[in-house]
Amino acid sequence: MRLKARHIPNLITGLRILLVGPFLWLLLEECYGSALLLFIIAGVSDALDGFLAKYFGWTSELGGLLDPLADKLLLLGAMLALGWLNELPRWLVALVVVRDVVIVGGAISYHVLIERFEAAPLPVSKLNTLLQLLLTLTVIVHHGVIYLPGWLINGLIYLTALTTVWSGAAYVRQWGQRAWTRRRVNLRRDS
Repeated sequence: MRLKARHIPNLITGLRILLVGPFLWLLLEECYGSALLLFIIAGVSDALDGFLAKYFGWTSELGGLLDPLADKLLLLGAMLALGWLNELPRWLVALVVVRDVVIVGGAISYHVLIERFEAAPLPVSKLNTLLQLLLTLTVIVHHGVIYLPGWLINGLIYLTALTTVWSGAAYVRQWGQRAWTRRRVNLRRDS
């Protein structure tokens, strides 16, 4: 297969996925400065591949799957590692993991039992992702670059927890309503 310019965003995303392992290893080794550098590179690459895909129309179904997967691997991995190091409360890490399991399980169930599932993040989910990113970045900066006040980190912890619960509940509600509506339509059609 020949490499074409339209494949560049997927290649960048693939490289971002490859950064996850070294990033997590650096975190677990408590090399926060180096981990921060990889985290920033991953963030810049995410922005770059998104820009290229949208600006030049180089979007693809594969890219639509790989990009959120790369983001989730990096972010969830960071939360797990920081929880393991006791830099984030374990209850928050558990909450984030449970939310992601509920969302993925709900999406798969909806897709298999009801109809094809089209992923469309809710605004509160985007806010939650932003807060998870800010919290992760803040904790890494706090340990690797400059001391940050405890109130800032604690505030981000509780805001992240709030939006984690809120977004998980919003997805359950949305899919539940869709499933109920689809079921009622199917019952009417079968009658």
